[in-house]
Amino acid sequence: QVQLVESGGGLVLSGGSLRLSCAASGSAFSSYAMGWFRRVPTKEREFVAAITSNGGSTYYGNSVKGRFTISRDNTANMVYLQMNNLKPDDTAVYYCAADPVGPLTGWDQVYEYWGPGTQVTVSS
Repeated sequence: QVQLVESGGGLVLSGGSLRLSCAASGSAFSSYAMGWFRRVPTKEREFVAAITSNGGSTYYGNSVKGRFTISRDNTANMVYLQMNNLKPDDTAVYYCAADPVGPLTGWDQVYEYWGPGTQVTVSS
């Protein structure tokens, strides 16, 4: 298994940028697909982005396409989410998640390991 801890959340003005990091511990990190999800109290958990184990393919939720970029550094056991042109609707708790067995997907059920989340607040 892996332990995941997100960082980099905070308060940003609308139109600004923020980069989230997910630090993973565990020897199997480089074999896991990784994803970012977000949640606000009034909504179901929403898929944001995913990346294959080797970083070769990425997949984004429709609401963040063209604005967010997921990346990873397997040597450092890190996953990143670069968020540009942030909007108030991006305000949420953002979670890093690991999928040890499945193909690249935005279906949260297949992700086995989750970090505790980091708050992102976008002010208008």
